[in-house]
Amino acid sequence: MRTPPPSDAPDDLAALAKREHAHKYSYGHVLVLAGPPGHGGAARLAARGALRIGAGLVTLACPPAALTENAAQLTAVMTRPFDSAREMRKILTDQRISTICLGPGLGLGEATRDLVSVALGSGKPCVLDADALGAFARHAPRFFDMLHGDCVLTPHAGEFSRLFPDLGLDEAKDEAAENDARACAVRKAAARAGSTVLLKGATTLIATEAGQIERLSATGANAAPWLATAGSGDVLAGFIAGLLARGFAPLRAAHTGAWLHAQAARSFGPGLIAEDLPDELPRVFRALGIQGADP
Repeated sequence: MRTPPPSDAPDDLAALAKREHAHKYSYGHVLVLAGPPGHGGAARLAARGALRIGAGLVTLACPPAALTENAAQLTAVMTRPFDSAREMRKILTDQRISTICLGPGLGLGEATRDLVSVALGSGKPCVLDADALGAFARHAPRFFDMLHGDCVLTPHAGEFSRLFPDLGLDEAKDEAAENDARACAVRKAAARAGSTVLLKGATTLIATEAGQIERLSATGANAAPWLATAGSGDVLAGFIAGLLARGFAPLRAAHTGAWLHAQAARSFGPGLIAEDLPDELPRVFRALGIQGADP
């Protein structure tokens, strides 16, 4: 049954529908980078999130030793091996790849920093999460020099503080003052990074380099406490990457992805685990009337 969109819904939910005569490449191709054997779960969650939110194709690229593990657990998501940043550079010459999602389960070493450098050097829209941020905690200037305006960074509070140690997220006694301080910090971070920054939390804050800011509250009547589970942030990274691949601008992709992420959690309710989030999206879409072709 279709219900009126909640009052905090993004204005352009109709853009999530697909056109009657479009094909898969009309909705972009997301490349998700995965880590070594035994560490692929986070990337698989991101890949499934990107596919469920409507990306036309999703490929998970991983070290050859992890290929069997990932291929055994993925069907609609394609897989391909890579064993170096040099090989990744060759993969990214494929113009059909429209967006890159990297960080979940990738590792914190120099190899990850090299992959981030290659991804950013391609100029393609990128979602950088988890280890793609943590790997630069002690190399922040190098990181900021590589970023561009089509990037979305999705740190939680700890990752934010390590990447922007001078922009503290100290708790204030007054909730309003704390929210204002956090908003100021996220604006400064986005300006420094030259990219869109989404700070995850009960109130999610999204800021652009130009100083625009969006707030999404998941408290009170809008609470989504079931998102406090391992892997939910990886799914969010995939949602945002899928929307970027579909042509959403970075702020719009981050805002819509985060809103749908919370909606899926509220729709599923108690007992939610991260794997449930992508598979709850069809129910959310139907409730919002996003099931036919757009004009």
